[in-house]
Amino acid sequence: MEQFLIIATVHFLALLSPGPDFFLVARTAITSGWRTASGACAGIALGNGIFIVAAFTGIAMLRAGSAGFIAVQLAGCGFLLYLGTLFLRHAGSATLQAPEAAAGSRAGGTHGWWKAAWLGALSALLNPKNALFYATLAAMLNGPQASAVTKLFYGAWMFSVVLLWDLLVAALVGHPWVLGRFARALPWLERAAGILMITLAAWIVLSLFVGAAPTA
Repeated sequence: MEQFLIIATVHFLALLSPGPDFFLVARTAITSGWRTASGACAGIALGNGIFIVAAFTGIAMLRAGSAGFIAVQLAGCGFLLYLGTLFLRHAGSATLQAPEAAAGSRAGGTHGWWKAAWLGALSALLNPKNALFYATLAAMLNGPQASAVTKLFYGAWMFSVVLLWDLLVAALVGHPWVLGRFARALPWLERAAGILMITLAAWIVLSLFVGAAPTA
């Protein structure tokens, strides 16, 4: 129980820190409503689930410095640059609408949901922080008491918490009252999020080059 409380607390605190996933869910909820944003939530949870399974099964690509992990970092930088540029380019161009109006027709709503789910999965899978974070948590469970059932429980718990937290963010941000308050602030929030993502991508690339540089 003590170990569970520690890991659960660390995991939840990590969820509280805004990152690409948070901004993607928030913007989708603001511009398209919480129903469409739930697709991004599902995609993000799926991406996290893949990392959880990979970490608990000890896949070598999650080790920092490995070729697979560097590839994830570079792909993640590219995706962050894409999202950041998208946020900056379309800042202020989105029309805020209530979730009911954003749902639109059933076909259009379904298409938007799957597109959001795809972006959510990419956001989670191409975030190198997720790989390191889950690899670190998995290392804490590598004791003799960490049976397959224990790892399954922790994996299911983490997946569920990620999904429920993102759904909560989507529901709160996509509420009509919140939409009204975001009407004026949205362009600035989009610009800030875009700059943050581009800066993070640049920092990751710089870290890779500095780490690869030979030392005297």
